[in-house]
Amino acid sequence: MSWLWLLACTADPVDTVYDPTWTLVWEDDFSGPAGSPPNPEVWTPDIGGGGWGNNQLEYDTDRNAVLDGEGHLTITARAEEYEGNDYTSARITTKGKLEHGDGRFEADIRIPAGQGLWPAFWLLGTNIDTLSWPACGEVDILEAKGEDPSVTYATVHGPGYSGAGGISADFPLQTGSFADDFYTFAVDIDPEHLSFWVDDTRVGVVRPGDLPAGTSWVFNQSWFMILNLAVGGNFVERPEDPSVFPAVMTVDAVRIYERASAE
Repeated sequence: MSWLWLLACTADPVDTVYDPTWTLVWEDDFSGPAGSPPNPEVWTPDIGGGGWGNNQLEYDTDRNAVLDGEGHLTITARAEEYEGNDYTSARITTKGKLEHGDGRFEADIRIPAGQGLWPAFWLLGTNIDTLSWPACGEVDILEAKGEDPSVTYATVHGPGYSGAGGISADFPLQTGSFADDFYTFAVDIDPEHLSFWVDDTRVGVVRPGDLPAGTSWVFNQSWFMILNLAVGGNFVERPEDPSVFPAVMTVDAVRIYERASAE
């Protein structure tokens, strides 16, 4: 998949604007008995197949995203025939239950490795039912290709810069893999910018002036969160090695912060 590499790097004369003091306003640490679903007051499983608009190969169920009893959410992709699909996995969302505007959204995640896996942590605008996609806006805080788990991607999509034209940046590790340990993936959102982070490294910043000419900034609104592990699709290669499965995306915590003050 081709991408439009426009996210600015960290050298910025007004960097201090992007380094506020944050106040934690919500957190899910996924505590609970092993095998139980994530908190149903916050998370809803998106159930279905049909490719999800990306030619994905899995059928997402309400049984592939469960707590492990040790303070983690596990989203497991399995090679199994189900409802006409060759794979199952899960996609969970906070739509209609937990939605938030400007602030910081972050999650501690260990991704799986293996060709054809597509883990993601992302946001959609709460106005999606009235404006549809991509006018609602999409903020991909984390995406990765299982065939190359040493690189993650951050991307924004909107009208006139969606799909393969999304505004994106990658973050390659110097050594090792994002499948080896947990990393914190975050986005800071305010009316004039989105700033993406992996741990303490700013991956990039996008501002209204970075958008393609004639397009609009659609990020001044509220958002809901999605966590999912896709199998196949337009962003990754087709899975070929059955030993990759079951594959597990593990989430340690998800948090939302509000800006307390700017330095």
